[in-house]
Amino acid sequence: MVWAAPALAAALCLRVSTDLVKATAAALILGAVLSSAEHPPDPSSWDLPTLQDLGPLVNQTTLSLVPEAAREDLRRGITASDISQGRSQREKSLPLPRALAAAAGARLERSAARCQSEPITASNIDDTVPYLTLDQLDLCLSSDVLIENLEAVLAQPIITDTYLILKKKVDEFYPSGIPEEQLRRLGLLSRLYTVQEISQWPLTSSDTLSVLLDPSGGEWNDSQVQQLLSRYLDLGGSLTGPLLRQIGDKHLCELQEEQIQQIPAGAIGTAGKLNISSCSQTKKEQLYGKAREAFASLASTPGPYYCQIRPYLGGAPAEDLKELANAGVSINMDLDTFLSLNPQELQKLSVTDVKNLLGENLSELKQAEHEPSVVSWVQKQFQRELDCVLGIGLQGGLPEPTGTASPAGTTPASVTSMATTPVPTTSADVTSVVTTPVPTTSTRVTSMVTTSVPTTSARVTSVVTTPVPTTSAGVTSMVTTPVPTTSAGVTSVVTTPVSVTSTGTVPTSPHPATSASVTSMFTPVP
Repeated sequence: MVWAAPALAAALCLRVSTDLVKATAAALILGAVLSSAEHPPDPSSWDLPTLQDLGPLVNQTTLSLVPEAAREDLRRGITASDISQGRSQREKSLPLPRALAAAAGARLERSAARCQSEPITASNIDDTVPYLTLDQLDLCLSSDVLIENLEAVLAQPIITDTYLILKKKVDEFYPSGIPEEQLRRLGLLSRLYTVQEISQWPLTSSDTLSVLLDPSGGEWNDSQVQQLLSRYLDLGGSLTGPLLRQIGDKHLCELQEEQIQQIPAGAIGTAGKLNISSCSQTKKEQLYGKAREAFASLASTPGPYYCQIRPYLGGAPAEDLKELANAGVSINMDLDTFLSLNPQELQKLSVTDVKNLLGENLSELKQAEHEPSVVSWVQKQFQRELDCVLGIGLQGGLPEPTGTASPAGTTPASVTSMATTPVPTTSADVTSVVTTPVPTTSTRVTSMVTTSVPTTSARVTSVVTTPVPTTSAGVTSMVTTPVPTTSAGVTSVVTTPVSVTSTGTVPTSPHPATSASVTSMFTPVP
């Protein structure tokens, strides 16, 4: 075929070119080739597959070579084909019906603001809406017919620009705002409304919100979803479990804290397992509080309770985690849930708490030893406890403390006490008291022994107080030792090694109940 090579070249040029001018030129080349070829093909022999193969090359120029009868056959064939195709496939074939409509427009050229074709009615929607140009659709489709047959019109394979015309007609029909019952019918049209327009919708019913959120109607952007939810809640709506599932984890976490506070605890109980990992810590804590309330009836059965509250444990305080750990039933927390815990609360858990929480999954903690929250927790634990209690090879814990003095001894002690006592030069009684702590065993007993010692013209009484270790009851015994001196001032230094062993109850007497040795050292004062 003489025309095949130039046509193929034009087709390739069009398909690979992103330049609109080149694409248009390619289509014109094809039209010129077909009209000037020495042996051009008979356009009346073209069928739907042939035209579909030409793809974007099909335009008014090429289809003008097709007789009206052939075009009508093609139009009916396209309509039948569309019925059996899905939406995406029908959208791919849109250039062909558009070209057919443009070719027909050469015959039905409209005058100023007047529909030149048959007006669109309920009976001819399938035969007109997909094939009319935008201007023709705007002029031939009344708002009344659109509203009455909205679902049927929206079911047609139409492009975005067509949706804009339909949206304009809906807004014209409802100048004071779209009623709530009509919002449910908008389908894909609803996605064309701005955040500002959505903020005016009378959105009070959970059923309406559910219909609007249905993904079959198309994808919303994040700001639109947030406005839908805000409008619904502002008008007194309540988020139910099914609505929470529809909203999805991402949009749930994007709610304001005040909006999350409005969610009933019962809705969390019927929402299933939500993923709140992307929520802020404050929102996690809010949702955990509601989940704890929702599943309170299961608290006495740790296994089922854990299964229900697990998705929300990222907001749990350490006290609640400890209760789970010490519930007496192994919950075998998985590693992902463990790592989702609030890092600040995790630091408050003991080694035993962590062991009890993880249960059979304890060994997996070794795989997460470099996770920041795990590293911080390990650094707060004693290494010996990590080794002995967990035994999974975690390193980086604290060393055992060294050099810690014990408050009690297990053997008799010998204590030396030294006191320096200035003594007056005249006859006087001076008392020096020396208190000596002595290690003890289980029960501390203080024994005070008083012993009189003869003196000369000046008398110094030295009192030695000696705590005495014992094993039973506590008794106090006083030891008072008068130390000989001279008439002059004397500084008395008493060194008293004491070794006392006491059993039972020791009465107070002028004599020690146990062995006591007192050494007095005297230095004359000039």
